[in-house]
Amino acid sequence: MTDRAAATPDRDADAVVIGAGIIGLATAWALLERRPHWSVVVVDKERGPAAHQSGHNSGVIHTGIYYRPGSVKARLCREGRAALLDFCIDQGIPHQVLGKVVVATTPAELAGLDALHQRARDNGVQAELVGRDGLRDLEPHAEGLAALHVPSAAVVDFGTVTRALADEIVRRGARLAFGEAVVGLARTDAGVEVTTPAVHRRAALAVNCAGLHSDRLARLAGDGGRERIVPFRGEYHDLVPARRDLVRSLVYPVPDPRLPFLGVHLTRAIDGSVHVGPNAVLALGRESYRWSAVELGDVRELLALPALRHLARRHWRTGATEVARSLSRRRLAAAVSRLVPGIGGDDLRPAGAGVRAQAVRPDGTLVDDFVFAGGGRLTHVVNAPSPAATASLAIGAEVAGRALATR
Repeated sequence: MTDRAAATPDRDADAVVIGAGIIGLATAWALLERRPHWSVVVVDKERGPAAHQSGHNSGVIHTGIYYRPGSVKARLCREGRAALLDFCIDQGIPHQVLGKVVVATTPAELAGLDALHQRARDNGVQAELVGRDGLRDLEPHAEGLAALHVPSAAVVDFGTVTRALADEIVRRGARLAFGEAVVGLARTDAGVEVTTPAVHRRAALAVNCAGLHSDRLARLAGDGGRERIVPFRGEYHDLVPARRDLVRSLVYPVPDPRLPFLGVHLTRAIDGSVHVGPNAVLALGRESYRWSAVELGDVRELLALPALRHLARRHWRTGATEVARSLSRRRLAAAVSRLVPGIGGDDLRPAGAGVRAQAVRPDGTLVDDFVFAGGGRLTHVVNAPSPAATASLAIGAEVAGRALATR
């Protein structure tokens, strides 16, 4: 199930997909849907699938209410959500449609709530504005002036989804090569070469779905664009079991339109726990899930980026607030108690963290939309933050289409 695909005179595999997260495996699945007799190899430096973003997230199946109408995100979230729910049903993967409320807690947020309602309509997502009493009917312990109710929001364990995709593509003949970090990536006259310390593979095409390391592999192939991945750690807490009844579904704040993050929220997970978070702090390494995990090479690279300096100047106040919440459970509880009053620091327990791969332009602008580059022999997933897990099957189809466009 690992090692090389069946060889041909001029190549070892038809396609190599780099990255065994949900995007990489969805891409491999889409390639096999279109070319069922192809030999496909998925390469990953970790020991199994879903080691990073796919296995460290809130588990929310997003509806698409936040994204600019006509954007790639809006389209692929809508298509991907439908495909994901079908996949979960076909595979018997537990999921729940719980609904969500986006709560305005101050008069200043009411205009943002109205704008979000309009965006939901533009994106074809059912949503209803409710007042204080309507909010309490949906979430008896939540408090706000008004809320947007989105009944189709759902939850799932994306790690389970990713592992099911891995099993499915193996059943269809793909091979998984774990424990192999890509150290060489280049086009050739015949296709592409993907080199790891263990194996040198020749293929007709390759797809870079390396997530937190996608920009590095693109540069390795000579395709480095102007964007760079900046890692943001999102830290989660759980409500203690005795306080889980404070939340029935998903409770969100009105988001800041200047940022691609949705703010600290409460999410009832598929296992019945209630997640609180995430905050968003600059991670001291692309795989740094704790403050104590410092990757010096990554830190040096970040400090050398003009993009990071521009980003810091533009959003330093927001960044300072996020760091304060990261270091103080009391501050985190104060933020979330705006939505559900009465939550205190003693009601929260640490529950792990994720690291988000966020592409940033040289001027410090956070890239908001999904971005893909290349095609044919070598395709790169440049930027695929949330809702990429929700949209994964649609992203896989999009990327596979680009890769096969000339074949």
